[in-house]
Formats: sequence, C-alpha cells, structure tokens
Amino acid sequence: MNLGVRWTLHGDGRTPAPGAVVRPDERLSWPRTVGLGAQHVVAMFGASFVAPVLMGLDPNLAIMMSGVATAIFLLATRGTVPSYLGCSLSFVGVAAAIRASGGTSATVTGAVFVVGGVLFLAGLAVRRFGARIIHAAMPPIVTGAVVMLIGFNLAPVTASTYWPQDQWTALLVMLFTGLAVVCLRGFWSRIAIFLGLIFGYGISWVFDLVFGKIHSQSASGQVTDHWRLDLSGVSQADWIGLPTLHGPSFEWSAILVALPVVIALIAENAGHVKAVGEMTGASLDDKLGTAIAADGVASMLSTGVGGPPNTTYSENIGVMAATRVYSTAAYWAAAGFALLFGLCPKFGAVVAAIPGGVLGGITVILYGMIGLLGAQIWINAEVDLRNPLNLVPAAAGIIIGVGGVKLHFTDTFELGGIALGTIVVITGYHVLRAFAPAHLKTQEPLLDAGTSSYETDADDVSKN
Repeated sequence: MNLGVRWTLHGDGRTPAPGAVVRPDERLSWPRTVGLGAQHVVAMFGASFVAPVLMGLDPNLAIMMSGVATAIFLLATRGTVPSYLGCSLSFVGVAAAIRASGGTSATVTGAVFVVGGVLFLAGLAVRRFGARIIHAAMPPIVTGAVVMLIGFNLAPVTASTYWPQDQWTALLVMLFTGLAVVCLRGFWSRIAIFLGLIFGYGISWVFDLVFGKIHSQSASGQVTDHWRLDLSGVSQADWIGLPTLHGPSFEWSAILVALPVVIALIAENAGHVKAVGEMTGASLDDKLGTAIAADGVASMLSTGVGGPPNTTYSENIGVMAATRVYSTAAYWAAAGFALLFGLCPKFGAVVAAIPGGVLGGITVILYGMIGLLGAQIWINAEVDLRNPLNLVPAAAGIIIGVGGVKLHFTDTFELGGIALGTIVVITGYHVLRAFAPAHLKTQEPLLDAGTSSYETDADDVSKN
C-alpha cells in the first residue's frame, strides 16, 4: 500500500532547476530536506506558540501533537498534499468564552474534541457527495460572517486581559509587529508574529532592568507589583520530559459554543488544498474530503489527550512558494522536530513565560486579522452586501457574536456569542432565501459547477 513515504531525488539534490519545482513525491538531499523541515517549524512558531497560551493549554503538548497531527495528515493523504498542521487560532475565542462561563481545560478540550468529530464526518460527506455539499450549506456570505464574528468576538479578551498588564509594552509590540508584517519581505514577513514575540521578550526584559516591577493587573486579574518577564519557571523546568496530559470533559453548553468553528476549519482546509494544487500544477480536488477528515481525526487525537485542535497552516504554504520545494519529506522532518520540542519542558516554560503585555500587542493585530479575513472571503466571492438577503443575516449574526448577546432558556442553559451568532447567520440566510422574491436570489447563485472562488484564498484564514 502506498503511504507516500518514498521519494525520488530531484535533479542533483541541491536546488530545483530553473523554472522547476520539487514535487511532493520528490526530495532534495537529506541534509537540505532536514533544513527545510526546520524552516517549516519556524514558520509555524508564532501562531502555534501563541494559540495554546491564549487557550490556557500546555504549549509543549501543543507542539508535540502538531507533529503527530502532521504525520497523520500526510499518511491519510498518501503524501499528495504537503501541509503542516499547527494549533488553530480559530478556537481561541471559543476557549475564552468557555472559561468565562466557568469551564476548565478539560471542558475546552472536550468541546473541541466534538468539533473534530464533526469535521471528520464533514470530510466523509465531501468524499461522498463532493464540494457541492459545502457550497449548499455554507455559501460565502455565511462563511465570511462566521469567520468575522469569531475574530471580533475576541476583542474583549485583549482589552480586558492582556493589554492592561503592560500597556506601553503592548503598544510597542503592536507597532513592531505591524511594521514587520508590512515592511518585511518573503519568509521574514511570514514569521512576523514570531519576531514580535522575540521583540516583546526583549523590551520586557529591558523595562524590568530600567524601571523595575510594574504595578498593574497580573495574569490572575489582580493588581499587584510584578515583573513583566518572569523566567523563574524556566530554570526549574527539566530539559527532557513528557508534557502534561488530561482527558476531555463534555458539556453541552461548551460544545454549542465550539461547533461554529467547524465552518472556519472547512474553509481553511478547502483553501489549502486549492492553493497547493495550483502551485504544484496537480488536481487535488479529489483529496479535499480526505484532507478535511484527516484534520478532524488529528484534532480528536490531540484534544483527547489534552492538547489543542489543529488545522492546515498558510504560513507553510508561503515557505513552499518561496523555496519551490513541495516535498512531503520536508514535512516529515518538520513533524520530527516538533516531537522533539514537545519533549523539552524547558522549551515549554519559555513559551509559557510570554508577558501579558506582549500578548496584548500581538493579539490586537492577530484577532483583528482573523475577523477581517471574513471580509476577505466576501471580497473574493464578490458578495453583494446591497442585497438584503445577504446583509440582514450577516449583520444580525455579527452583532450578536461580537456583542455577546444571549438567549436564556433555563437557569442552566443559554445560547450566546459565537454560537448564537452562527446559528442566526446560517438559519437566517437559508430561511430568508426560502421566502425571498426571485430577483434577490438571482443576484448570487447558490451553487456553481466546481469550487467557489472564495476557497482560493480561504487558507489565509488564521488559526489560526
């Protein structure tokens, strides 16, 4: 059985020939392949480091399980879809909402475990019925609105939790990260979040030396005198050891909050497969269902042991585009590096020590980018917001999701925020479409012959 773990040497094994690319079933020399694998790990560092910290989960376990998830994905797709699976930023708002209602880490991972299961079933449905099933249930107006409300729902987390811990560090990190994203080129612009973290560490260390302790809100929410950068946990951590594991806990209220993220994950995977197919010149449409299902299985495995969910990373698509190397051998090397990092508790302690002010500066940009990428989906699909059939459900759902509007059913059950906003967008669109006059429906076809245009750039949606 072909598992996609055999590669032929490309040319002389050094560099791709002019105008040529290294296909997924090819590789360069092993030293160069291992080096490219390390480059892929660095590319995913920023988001994969920040995401578990923001979700309150073990960053060591997150990195280790990203390596496992990548291996599962490569095996499932038989090495035809080069991809790295890292921690998804789409779930950060979900984790914040669950914790705000009293949920624990087990509650968070339990809810996301169910999302992984639904994603797996969605992948099987796409394998059986094709991409049309996605377009029928989730046209671009719906997908864009859900991605937008997921991103903007996170604004209070930055404003009330991270920014107040050190506003001046947050401001400087925000400015530096913004400049890095805009002004740097190629690979460096793709690791701008990682560079922002390094800059923030340095600024916090300098401020501690010059100004001493800061009197502000700490990570616990109490106003105290504390160091901006506390590395005491790094010296106490071991060099080698297993990350902390825990089992999931399932609560319906948390599951309903998390389920809407399935829409964002499907869009991310669809965009990734489409983009890789265009860059390699291979038709990968028949792999879309497999890719979605593999992502679901990988996320279930990760959350089943206490880690975060995973998704395909657009940062690594950028590395492939820059190097013209699409070899899955490089991704196997990246998965190996991730496993090694995950087995180093000292590495995790460094990640966990990220100052709150640094996270404040980064999340101002990151959360806003997630939200605005929903608008990018609308632009790519040429969604007409002058059409009330599009405008009304999107407007209502976004305000509900961002504002935290709630519906109380009983003393123990309520719907609000992301969950209620998504329900309003999806059901609102389809119900209104059923009763809308014909001239409103003809402005935007519900289905097309193939994949819709929004998928081309949907891989840019963060994780993200």
